[in-house]
Amino acid sequence: MSTYAAIHAVVCQIPLGKVATYGQVAELAHLPGQARLVGYALYLIQAQTDQVPWHRVINAKGKISYSSARQGMDYLQRSLLEQEGIDFSPEGKINLQNYQWHP
Repeated sequence: MSTYAAIHAVVCQIPLGKVATYGQVAELAHLPGQARLVGYALYLIQAQTDQVPWHRVINAKGKISYSSARQGMDYLQRSLLEQEGIDFSPEGKINLQNYQWHP
């Protein structure tokens, strides 16, 4: 299995209404310390497929990682998470105690 396929396989396991961090996905894909690689792998596929729920992966601070390079996909990410019932604080944070996936 390729590195990206391993990342995608982990992300596909995150259930509706839950999130995982980039680092958590890296660990579960047997890629410790490769959180940035997870982000890049998901950046390459976001909005190109509905088979990998890329929007359920957030940073370790419980926030969406906003970037102009994502061409507005970060706003779509928030919208998709809100549609799944995930609440954001006024500061834009997700309470990981409530919403983090624990496989």
